[in-house]
Amino acid sequence: MLTLYVIKNCDTCRRARKALDGRGLPYQVHDLREDGLSAPLLEHILHRVPVMEVLNRRSTTWRALDDEEKADIDANKARELMLAHPTLLKRPLLDTGDEILVGYRDGDYDSL
Repeated sequence: MLTLYVIKNCDTCRRARKALDGRGLPYQVHDLREDGLSAPLLEHILHRVPVMEVLNRRSTTWRALDDEEKADIDANKARELMLAHPTLLKRPLLDTGDEILVGYRDGDYDSL
């Protein structure tokens, strides 16, 4: 079963869901804002994707952080920030079981 990690009001997440629906692929949705992000779930994601690759530095959440929180970010600090602010994860994240695809652009799910 595919798992799509999203924020429901995100346009890119909507496009990813539409792409999965259009292919008739069964999937479950995990809304990071509503369902949260636990340490085990974050580690599950980070087991497949480097932490700095999933830290969304373009997000409103990132821009709202104070300079001290953003200064000298490293992997451990990024983990702490993502656990405190799950919307700092890039999205959507599609967990196929074998890999996690980060983000979505048209055609990304053609091989599924």
